[in-house]
Amino acid sequence: MAQARGAGTGDGPVDPVLASLYAEPFRVLRPYRQAVPFVFASPHSGRCYPAGFVAQSRLNAVALRRSEDAFVDELFCGAVALGAPMIAARFPRSYLDANRGPSELDATMFDATLRVPVDTPSPRVTAGLGVIPRIVRDGAEIYRSRLKPAEAEQRLTRLYRPYHAALAGLIEETRARFGVAVLVDCHSMPSAAAIPDIVLGDRYGMAAAPQVTRAADDALESQGFSVARNAPYAGGYTTHIHGRRERDVHAIQIEINRALYLDEERIAKGPGFEPVHARLTEALTRLVGLDPAALLGPRRLAAE
Repeated sequence: MAQARGAGTGDGPVDPVLASLYAEPFRVLRPYRQAVPFVFASPHSGRCYPAGFVAQSRLNAVALRRSEDAFVDELFCGAVALGAPMIAARFPRSYLDANRGPSELDATMFDATLRVPVDTPSPRVTAGLGVIPRIVRDGAEIYRSRLKPAEAEQRLTRLYRPYHAALAGLIEETRARFGVAVLVDCHSMPSAAAIPDIVLGDRYGMAAAPQVTRAADDALESQGFSVARNAPYAGGYTTHIHGRRERDVHAIQIEINRALYLDEERIAKGPGFEPVHARLTEALTRLVGLDPAALLGPRRLAAE
């Protein structure tokens, strides 16, 4: 296996953190036996920062972490004890955003022509929030200078694609076992006075059947969380690409307000972390009890 040098370009000394990420881009936590048709994912809680990336950045360590859904993998890990697998990216969101399309790239960030497909820039990419972000969540620019095109190739090939392939595999295993699969994509959102505790995103019903979103809403409200749907977060690339209702695969995104559990200035667990974790686990217990037969499409039910 090729050694990880520099920030992924093949130059400079071996970067042990990057080598570790190449060897293990994500972690999958599996129950002893999968008992429910659910898969949980945390694409933004990775906190392994390659030294070359930190050296390229004009930001300090805390500022780089502003984009993290910090500790969300730990908040939702109770799902594993309930019989559902969970996948969590180990690479940080400011380095590579797994909830963006692979061609959502800003070509102006690179010092030569990219050798990977690039979409026409969307407002999101132009704003600096593509698959390789230009800014962190508070708008600060990440990089001191433009990147080599090899950066995009390495990050997509060695980290991004293995993560989505593994997630797709978990979903297909689940659908094959239960006839249906529900992906829960787990995120956090910056605190603000006008937003609720949790926002559920199902792409306005395109990614998940109404009973899935309703069950999640009911489960979370039963634990005292205030819940909104699809505003301001309707679901990202993960729900878009993996939610396939016609194939009995449903996907919902859960965004939890960081003020409930996180010290946002220090990027450290706040005093609310353990109580929120307990409440979420209780809500997930109710959610994963959803009857799989109720989610099968009409053609599947007719065939049976």
